[in-house]
Amino acid sequence: MALRVTDLKRSKLFYERLLGMKVVWEPDPDNVYFSSGTDNLALHQIPQAELAQYRPPRGQLLDHFGVVLDSPEAVDRMFLEVNRELDALGGTLVKPPKRHRDGSYSFYFADPDGNVIQALYEPTISKKT
Repeated sequence: MALRVTDLKRSKLFYERLLGMKVVWEPDPDNVYFSSGTDNLALHQIPQAELAQYRPPRGQLLDHFGVVLDSPEAVDRMFLEVNRELDALGGTLVKPPKRHRDGSYSFYFADPDGNVIQALYEPTISKKT
């Protein structure tokens, strides 16, 4: 996945600290590429020439993206960690932890640009990660 961001430095710190993403390539000051070991994420700075006219959408076309965790306890641990650091890193809590009808368990939070992330335990796939 690749996301355009309004402040690359802030977003880089957010994804490193809250999702544990590791930088695998940073070719220039406007791009950073991460990996979790199984997933990849790219962040691209919105160019200064576009930033002045940039207007975030009122609604997000991408509903959310998720990170799969191995247990409900891992979701709770991540929630505590995210909750401790979220304000300082420019993010927001969207929905607290909840058990879903299918037996999954998750919470939602947003990055500094409003991209929503679901931290998810899903019984049929979590054991495979």
